[in-house]
Amino acid sequence: MNKSLHEYDPAVLSTYLEKHITGFSGLANITRFSDGQSNPTYKLSDKSGSNYVLRAKPPGNLLKSAHAVDREFRVMTALAKTAVPVPKMLHLSDDKSPMGTQFLVMEYLSGTVFWDPALPAKSNSFRTKAYSKLVETLATLHDVDPQLVNLGDFGRPGNYFGRQVSRWTSQYRAAQTQVRPDMDWTIDWLSRNLVEDDGQVSIVHGDYRLDNVMFDPQSPKMIAVLDWELSTLGHPFADLAYQCMGLRLPQDSLIKGLDTIDREAKGIPDEAEYVAQYCALRGIGSPKNWTFYMVFSFFRLAAILEGVLYRAQSGNASNPKGMGAMQLAITTLAQTAKATAQETRR
Repeated sequence: MNKSLHEYDPAVLSTYLEKHITGFSGLANITRFSDGQSNPTYKLSDKSGSNYVLRAKPPGNLLKSAHAVDREFRVMTALAKTAVPVPKMLHLSDDKSPMGTQFLVMEYLSGTVFWDPALPAKSNSFRTKAYSKLVETLATLHDVDPQLVNLGDFGRPGNYFGRQVSRWTSQYRAAQTQVRPDMDWTIDWLSRNLVEDDGQVSIVHGDYRLDNVMFDPQSPKMIAVLDWELSTLGHPFADLAYQCMGLRLPQDSLIKGLDTIDREAKGIPDEAEYVAQYCALRGIGSPKNWTFYMVFSFFRLAAILEGVLYRAQSGNASNPKGMGAMQLAITTLAQTAKATAQETRR
């Protein structure tokens, strides 16, 4: 049996949703979205024809602090009061739900998610505007005062990168599927080159990239930022570097990148332009220690994917893709992290 599948009684789920969601008129259909690697996500339709989205923790044994749908619910509820586009939150269950795990229900938005960052079917003008909107929204998020939206306790204060390196090292070790010398080297390098805490604190998304946002079907207007399970209070440059990481990844990697694309010819900004636009929008200077932020981003994504691979091998991944491709992606990320760190020595 596939351990990643929820076991539930549709009639029981329907009764539950009618009780907890205003206007829900009985479950007519539930289908699972095939995309994504973490929290299983379902489209719900009720008998009146209204649609909803249900996002649940996967069943089975989970790594500590992973799949935090409660954090997703809290941060999107808070950001509904800001200029950051998020879907409306409708309900958060507890762990003893009809799905067997905790889940949230939110409004269904009719929009477009782009899985290829090169946007091959779009015009240069569309690409330029879409990437401009991507950086504008990130800057808007980082300018939100956590205290003013009741997220002042959404993360621990101070020493963000020290805590993050420790956390993801622990998560990686707990899920490690094989010996990876480049990851071991990178973990050691990050520990020896930790940046000093400069006091910057923002709400950080944690997985901010093109395929985690939704655009209007007819325009480059962004209508939602999705997948907030890794969000916390942290350093804004972690999100910025994570977004820029895609500019350095190859187009044929598991998570598609833009390194092999002629970005200028397609109207897509290069890394320096992207960072400069972000800093101008926020009225801040250029980041120092950029190499550290980039190395950390490659390492962190490799650690996340190691957890996905571990769950896939255990039959407990939301969308278990080919394990060979996942292994290759982790190897590539670890190699790139090491190479990025070593570039500063030349």
